[in-house]
Amino acid sequence: MKQRYISLVLVLVFVAFIFITRLAFLQLFTENYALNAVNTSIKAEYIIPQRGIIYDRNGKILVSNEPSYELVYTEASMGADFDTLAFCNLLRISPEEFISRIKNIRKEKYFSRFRPFTFSKNISREEIARIQEILFRFPAFEVMSRPQRKYEVSTSGNLLGYTNEVNNTEIKKDSLYYLPGDNIGKSGVERSYEKVLRGFKGVRYIQKGIKLNSIGPYKNGSLDKEEVSGKDIKLTIDYDLQKLAETLLVNKRGAIVALDPKTGEILVLATGPDVDPNLFAGPEKTQNILTLQKDLFNRPTFDRSIQAAYPPGSVFKLLTALAGMQMGVLDENTVYPCSGGSFNYKGLKIKGHGGSWSLIPSLQVSSNCYFSFAFLAIVNKYPGNPSKGIDEWKEIMNSFGLGVFLNNDLAVGVKGSIPDGAFYERVFKTKNWDAMQGPIFNGMGQGDVLLTPLQMANFLAVIANKGWYYTPHIVKSIDGKPNPDPRFQKKKRAKVDEKYYDPVVRGMEAVVLQGTAKSLKSKDFTQLAKTGTAQVPQGRDNSIFGLIAPAENPKIVVVAVMEHAGFGATWAGPASTLVAEKYITGSIKRQHLYQKMVQASFMPEYKRQWMEKMKGTDLGSRVKDDSNNVK
Repeated sequence: MKQRYISLVLVLVFVAFIFITRLAFLQLFTENYALNAVNTSIKAEYIIPQRGIIYDRNGKILVSNEPSYELVYTEASMGADFDTLAFCNLLRISPEEFISRIKNIRKEKYFSRFRPFTFSKNISREEIARIQEILFRFPAFEVMSRPQRKYEVSTSGNLLGYTNEVNNTEIKKDSLYYLPGDNIGKSGVERSYEKVLRGFKGVRYIQKGIKLNSIGPYKNGSLDKEEVSGKDIKLTIDYDLQKLAETLLVNKRGAIVALDPKTGEILVLATGPDVDPNLFAGPEKTQNILTLQKDLFNRPTFDRSIQAAYPPGSVFKLLTALAGMQMGVLDENTVYPCSGGSFNYKGLKIKGHGGSWSLIPSLQVSSNCYFSFAFLAIVNKYPGNPSKGIDEWKEIMNSFGLGVFLNNDLAVGVKGSIPDGAFYERVFKTKNWDAMQGPIFNGMGQGDVLLTPLQMANFLAVIANKGWYYTPHIVKSIDGKPNPDPRFQKKKRAKVDEKYYDPVVRGMEAVVLQGTAKSLKSKDFTQLAKTGTAQVPQGRDNSIFGLIAPAENPKIVVVAVMEHAGFGATWAGPASTLVAEKYITGSIKRQHLYQKMVQASFMPEYKRQWMEKMKGTDLGSRVKDDSNNVK
């Protein structure tokens, strides 16, 4: 007992010693204590640094800065003789609006009488010049300059993102840096690279007199800190290519994604409809953002390239073939029946594409029969234990970056869906479930498989590299130096042996030379491709197309998804091959394809679906007028 008492006393003495030592250090060896003690007479003025410039891979400026002015209010400097009416006349606002703004400032969670808070934003240079001559009469108010974003392009709003004022949650996450009124990256690259782009604030300590008037720098400025501008970043995006993709998506919904398979660099990340980033700047910025977010018909802020998960359709047959060969349930010479041009098994009939063929011609014609039987063989690899077969398949799919988060440097994204055995055991309430109950459609890229366009592009990169990939990423360099993130410097390998890629590549070559994409063959470069036409319940099929080019030395992979457009080679195919043509040859040579794409519009189909969806709802009466204004 005595020993325990002595130990407790020693612990208490040790804790007291730590507190006393820390207190002595703060008082004797740092300025923090002194500053806190005189915080009513020392004012910290923060200097907002220039945000880093955003370039494309070729050095084109996409986002820069321009000065923005605002009026800030410090309540501690508000004297009893403040002339409210004169101030309102100066700012050309009503006394009621003045009172309302002051009340709102006082309601701020982090309100302090000694800290400046934003009273008016986005004041023009001319307006500042007009009021600054008289503003000295109102010491509670002063002009603050904050750099704001200037967009040098008119597209790619979702990709680039925007900045806006921090909210309470964001302040709480990083209260050592952010103060009310500060801006933060809210979406896109601005959000994912916020800490790189924002820089570091400068601070000047100003000594105040008894009436809170400035009387000079505190300690002769010895405690001041200079601001550090944000670092410039160079994206992996080729903006000319990006602009082309966005042009091809006008009056369409969907996405076009292009990667350099050798590096994982994202060359194109286009979504339709697109957003003009200039809506994210100027005095109407906040209202514009709210308007975009409320547009339920177009959903322009929903980035379909990374947030939409689609049934991949027949493009997925490439992976069914690879998984089947890796699992040992088929090889390139395996032939499956297609009786009467259809898959017929246990009473289930799926429309096929002609006769019975081996793997390569089945890819060439996109045989539903072949890949339905192939997936059935995958599920039934372990008789009486379908979950084991599909779990092995899922593990292979995950290794291609499907059904999992890619862990990249994009601000948002979804992992899609690759079902496992447990999923079907829950659905069918038995461990001995039958693939014919629905999972059979996974082999054709329908059923329960959902992928983002970026994931589709990534698995094509694996095929182009015959087994490996770098994680797709959007930033090429920071401050003139290669992106140091180790996630983008390590090769990842899919769980399919290299020898199995060759027949799949030859099948993709046959698709272009004499198969479902032969109309897209080019005399200027070679291509490997796979068409996809995915059935969806809302209306017309989604048009999907995957492409690798050139065939002999892949430099680009492209995936296009056109919602409710129809056959893959008719719409998504031209978009994909035009992007590849521009990248490889430097120009668009097949103008007939380009004109076909830019003149096409699928808006009537979208409006029809929207009207059907809105029938009987409160929005129904407004939908017709709103949808007629959509471009």
